[in-house]
Order: sequence, then C-alpha cells, then structure tokens
Amino acid sequence: MRSFDKPALSVEQQLELLKQRGLRVANNDRAMRFLEVVTLFRLSPYMRPFQEQGPEHTFKPGSTLKAVVDIYRFDGSLRRITMDAIERVEVAIRASISSHMCPKYGSDWIADASVFSSSYSHTELLRPLRDQLSKERNKFEREMDRIKKGRQDDGLQQQRIENRMRDNYFRYYGATYVFPELPPAWAILEELSLGTVSTLFNAIGRSVDKKAIAARFGLPFDVLASWLHTLTFIRNCCAHHSRLWNRELSIRPSLPKEWNIPNAAASRPQPKQRLYIVLTILAYLTDLISPDSRWKPRLAEIMDHLESPNLSLMGFPGDWKRQPQWLLE
Repeated sequence: MRSFDKPALSVEQQLELLKQRGLRVANNDRAMRFLEVVTLFRLSPYMRPFQEQGPEHTFKPGSTLKAVVDIYRFDGSLRRITMDAIERVEVAIRASISSHMCPKYGSDWIADASVFSSSYSHTELLRPLRDQLSKERNKFEREMDRIKKGRQDDGLQQQRIENRMRDNYFRYYGATYVFPELPPAWAILEELSLGTVSTLFNAIGRSVDKKAIAARFGLPFDVLASWLHTLTFIRNCCAHHSRLWNRELSIRPSLPKEWNIPNAAASRPQPKQRLYIVLTILAYLTDLISPDSRWKPRLAEIMDHLESPNLSLMGFPGDWKRQPQWLLE
C-alpha cells in the first residue's frame, strides 16, 4: 500500500501523456474535444488491450486513438442493446411471479413472511416500501398545500391535485386507501429493482411455486435464479455506463444441462466466463419473451463491426452464429 500521488492533468496534458506512451493521434483538436467530454480516466479501461504489460502503460506498436474510441463507442452500443433485452426480461419475470403468486396467495402475499424461507430478511424488504409510501404521502401533502395557495380556480386546482396524486401508484395508494398498509403485490413488484426481485424469487419458500414460475421460461428454478443474479450484475454495469464488452464475469450463471457450450483454447477467454454467455442467455430469453423483437439479428449486426480478436475477448467462439441459441429462424 502507498499514498496516492497522481496529479490532476489538463486535457492537453492528458493527450500529451498518451502520445508519450506511444498512442498515435491523427488529429489533436478532435482528440482534445473527445477527452473533454469523456475524460482519460473513463477511457483508460478500453486502452488496456492496446497496451504492453507493465506499469509504464506503454502502447503496442501501431496503436491508435481511433481504435480505442471505436471500442469505446462499440461498448456503448453493446450496453444499449443489452439493456433492451434485460428490460424485457425484468418485466417478464415480474409478471410471471405476480401471475402465479397473487391468485394463489392473495394480493398481500409480499407482506406475509410465511410465504418466504425463514432465512430471508423479510423486514428488510418491507422497510423501504413503508418508507417510500410515507415519503410519497408527505410529498403529496406538500404539493396539495402549494397548489391550494395558488390563484387558479377550484376546478383547475382539483385537476392539478388529481394529476399529482396519479404521478405514481404508491402516492395514489397512500392518498386513497387506509388498509392494508402496503399496496397490492402486483404494484409492489413494479417498484422493486431487478436485484430485489431476484432475491425475492430465490427466497420464495415453496419449491413448487418457484418451479411454476420458472416453467414459464422453460428452466429449472435454480437456473432461473442464477440467471437473474447474473443479469442484475450486468444491468448495473449498463445503468452506470461501465465497461461491458470484455468484462470477466464475477457472478457466473448456471446453465441448463442440455446446453453444450464448448470451452475455448486455454489461451483464449472462456465463453462461460465472459459476456458471450450472458448474451446467449438473453438470446434464449428474448426468443421466448419477445419473439418479434429481432433482438438477435440486431445484436449480430453490431458484432459484425467488431474485429475477430476483440470478439474473442468477449468469449465468442468463431462459429457462434451456428450455435443452437443463435440460429435465426
């Protein structure tokens, strides 16, 4: 461990540092404009494949800023199309949980600790929901007071109050109902993050319920739980604009027994450890959930612009388009 001692650099100094390390820059003015809106710190993870091993961060011969920027922009396109698929999955899993659990256990099943495994921290689920309900109730009361102090006629004031009340369901519920304490489960599910939904699904106490929910996706429930855990991690990467394209998975998903994902040569990143397996999972799920989305062809079009060495860093095998999950109908 040592003290941090790196100085803050101006854009001009950042560009000069890159050139000193051997990066070829075709147009200094355009490069500085790019660094002004992206920053060297954000761009640095995309530079690693172009750099030699060692603490000096020198670039391999022939490395260009354009090549780095191309990877950076590709990563943005990759995050957007990945997020598109994850959003579809997120909506579908909420709907599947709701469609099974609400008719069977009632509209307030989320508030019932007996529905979940004893190890699940049920109070930690309910606390933020109660806080959100209270926050929306107080916020709505303040907005009503502000509107009533205005000069509009009573009819317009009432319309504005009605519009504010319906801004979100938690606010509407708190202003309309006194019992039960919390909104119905189908409304609560729409407010939960994917990470919380993932944890909630895994914590459902009866295996028969998890099996029924997972059957909607043609999966064993433990595989679906694993996928939701991995997709939560990837969703967070996308939401925070983090590097995605060559990331090694810290949370690796389980796979159905019938899936045959071949290992790559020892010198290459393994498909099951890189983004390839996540995109394969999303290809399977989007075919099931949203078959008219043409998500796979759109992703293939993006991948076709990536050079083969960079594609392999994502764990893609050379024949990936011939793998069962990627075949186009």
